[in-house]
Amino acid sequence: MSERDSEANRFSARAARYARVGANVGGVAARIAGTKLFGLEGRNATNAEALAKALGGLKGPLMKVAQLVATIPDVVPPEYAAELQKLQSEAPPMGAAFVKRRMQAELGASWRERFAEFDLKPAAAASLGQVHRAVSLEGSPLACKLQYPDMESAVEADISQLEILFGLHRRMGAVIDTSEIAKEISARVREELDYRREARHVALYQRMLAATPEVRVPDVVLELSTRRLLTMGWLDGDKILNHKQASQQVRDRISTAMFRAWWRPFSHHGVIHGDPHLGNYTVFSEDDTPAGINLLDYGCIRIFPPSFVGGVVDLYRGLLTGEEARVVHAYEVWGFKGLNKELIETLNIWAKFIYGPLLEDRTRRIAEGVSPAEYGRKQAFQVHSALKARGPVTVPREFVFMDRAAIGLGGVFLHLDAELNFHRLFEEEIEAFSVERVASEQGAALAAAGLASS
Repeated sequence: MSERDSEANRFSARAARYARVGANVGGVAARIAGTKLFGLEGRNATNAEALAKALGGLKGPLMKVAQLVATIPDVVPPEYAAELQKLQSEAPPMGAAFVKRRMQAELGASWRERFAEFDLKPAAAASLGQVHRAVSLEGSPLACKLQYPDMESAVEADISQLEILFGLHRRMGAVIDTSEIAKEISARVREELDYRREARHVALYQRMLAATPEVRVPDVVLELSTRRLLTMGWLDGDKILNHKQASQQVRDRISTAMFRAWWRPFSHHGVIHGDPHLGNYTVFSEDDTPAGINLLDYGCIRIFPPSFVGGVVDLYRGLLTGEEARVVHAYEVWGFKGLNKELIETLNIWAKFIYGPLLEDRTRRIAEGVSPAEYGRKQAFQVHSALKARGPVTVPREFVFMDRAAIGLGGVFLHLDAELNFHRLFEEEIEAFSVERVASEQGAALAAAGLASS
């Protein structure tokens, strides 16, 4: 196929995607606008269900974006968030013949000769690709993550429609300015398309968690990887939710591993895993006893300036000691503008919710009396109500995935009903913290992983 034909096909796929997304989402938007035009209530469960159905029929990256949006407080109304969170980000799997063509496109006509075994039936499917089990010529078990065809066109078409979701909320009197949020989401979703970048993320996590045996990171097989194919060592494990009925000791051990898998890279290197979805982790065992977690997916990784990490630690210490000046400084470092007493008090509602478990030196649950789906909903409503009187607030883009990851991590702790001393775990991670140390360790880790100039 010529380059011109290839580009024509990509344009055709993108145009078709625009049409489907626009028709499905735009139709619901028109209906909501119409109800408001005639003085009816546009924010209701029926309209929310219709929007979720329109998005769910498309599968693919738009669903990933929709689910992500649903986890950030007040970007869309709560009834819409509740529906969007129900979406299952799984596209229909590619059939065997299609998989063969895709593998040939990535590794060449003799691709099959490069594996001792390759299962054409996917072991797992997600929004951007699917995973196949394989065995190397040396006999090692492998996981081959193969991207669905034409995902770049699908992602660009979906991102172009993201503003529809935000526009709906703005017409309903939103108090959060979503401009920076849209930029951040778009940038991260585009990054997830590049599996070569994800391979460098794996190398980064291997370095950052080298001294954390309760978290396992796979090896990447570079000679069997491309921009749209990522081949890694297979890590045996079972689903986290399989351990919901395990002993408290086992559930706490898994939860502690999750805490360190997330907070250690951030507090030491300014890096977070922005997608703490239950499907991205499995539990490994030693001597038939659950011992830790396997970290499986490295597409949604966020690297922060060391100063941002300093703001996170300053906010924690300011809330812990009641130092208002330190709290204000933290928000300034994060990039919040127009700070005054009322706005700071409102931001503190959310901050005290996120930091609450870290501030109490006792063994406790992450929250009491709420389900994983409800985690943070009450506090988000309080923030919305307090902000409504003062006009839109622009949320710094760095805050988006930090916030989302914290909510997702809390949801895992709720699923496992963990009882931990979160304060001592956090203090352990920031014991020798300084912005200068983070800058040094981050620079060395990024350079070693080939990410220094990214």
